[in-house]
Amino acid sequence: MWYPATVTTPPATEPVTLDDVKRQVYVDHDDDNDLIERLIAAARDHVERYCGAMFASQTVTIKCDEFGDFSYLPVAPVSSISSIEYDAIGGTAVTLPTSVYELRSDGIESRIVLKYGQQWPPIQPGSRITVTAVVGHDDVPPAVKHAMLLYIANAFENRENAADGGWTTMDSLLCNFRRG
Repeated sequence: MWYPATVTTPPATEPVTLDDVKRQVYVDHDDDNDLIERLIAAARDHVERYCGAMFASQTVTIKCDEFGDFSYLPVAPVSSISSIEYDAIGGTAVTLPTSVYELRSDGIESRIVLKYGQQWPPIQPGSRITVTAVVGHDDVPPAVKHAMLLYIANAFENRENAADGGWTTMDSLLCNFRRG
């Protein structure tokens, strides 16, 4: 069983810039910069949750109960595995050598598999395995960026809470990037 991911190193940059948003919403002054920066972060968070995938490059830790959980990683896309840590029998903290495992990823789904001739070590009963991974896109797909801009423009124009339940252009742009 996987537990919720924790961001340990947040994105250094967002998929869309302040200038991108200002062009989208036709703003040529700096009065709303703070609001726009918050909307950019909110839009990224929204599309990441909607799609079940991270779009800005960041480092996360995820925890699971057993090595068998590695057949499916709950975060995507995974660029690299920084470390796998576990408690050995007796409670000693151990970092699994990279000679034991490898990352397999198709760009959307990822898993960690044993290298040929290797086996998973026994772990302390009741302990958790911690995987630290770099996730996100180096180059965010244009449709995702456009969906973020649409989300931001709508939030910028409609600053109150609105309840409308229809399928939106943003939904159409993001449906192909959605996991699960």
